[in-house]
Amino acid sequence: MAALFGARVRRLRLAAELTQAQLGVKAHVVSTRITQIERASGAKPTLELARALDVALGADDLLVELWPYVYREAFPDWSRRFMENSEQAVAIREYAAHVVPGLLQTEPYARAVLSVGRTLGSREQLEERVGLRMGRQERLRTPDRPELWVVLDEAVLRRAVGGRRVMREQLGRLLDTMPERHVTVQVLPFDQGEHDVMGGSLTLLTMPDGSEIAYTEGAHYGQLIEDPDEVRSFSLTYDRLRAAALPPLMSLDMIRSVMEDNHRGAKVPSRTERRRLAQEQLQQSGRRQLRRGGPRIPGGRRPRP
Repeated sequence: MAALFGARVRRLRLAAELTQAQLGVKAHVVSTRITQIERASGAKPTLELARALDVALGADDLLVELWPYVYREAFPDWSRRFMENSEQAVAIREYAAHVVPGLLQTEPYARAVLSVGRTLGSREQLEERVGLRMGRQERLRTPDRPELWVVLDEAVLRRAVGGRRVMREQLGRLLDTMPERHVTVQVLPFDQGEHDVMGGSLTLLTMPDGSEIAYTEGAHYGQLIEDPDEVRSFSLTYDRLRAAALPPLMSLDMIRSVMEDNHRGAKVPSRTERRRLAQEQLQQSGRRQLRRGGPRIPGGRRPRP
């Protein structure tokens, strides 16, 4: 499929009387990237690049429609449908048990995470997956970006994926979400004990028509759940996790403390203190929502300090 995609790009480019360098300028990539695509070598094109090529070549969505079949080769079946649905979701709610979710990963962190997968076949495939993961993050910078709410298990902060330097950069990326009003990050501390999603991760997607899809994932498997009753059950589970987690501001303070290697200073507030602060933030959020005419999607917006 990658070879077919490349052949279509070459045919359209020649019909438009463009050189590879000229097409690269139009698609905002270097000419060698166009060479790789036409020869089906190197990393597979991201969806954003497929769209750019489609526009540059006047392909009338031909390349965009062909892209999922190229994309399909890079990932196992159980994750493909989830990622396709994620591209359309207007809201994404995630609980991450082991690693930072892909939409918030730095490139070095993503490479460290993806390099240990059983489904990985080669170094080239690793680079394909890293490139695609970084490409999916572009949606968070578009006008139709989804609302993203992430609950991180404390273990995610403590596990030095990729080494101390990579992990420090990754924690810094989480702190950078503070001014991003469409992204909310919370930490579920160890002292909350057991819960219903131990051992795996949970994602809830709100689609444009208001329907919801749940996705559960372990180290080497994933399951997409579309039955409304099951999805409602997972949604309730997520709400409980979110209620048990530290409020957003306290969560960012804890992330900052861990990043500064001051683990002993990263004190978890008492439940009474958390409830008090959470109530204050919810009241502030409620007043703002009333002024704006109510929340746009389930989950609301992150409260301001």
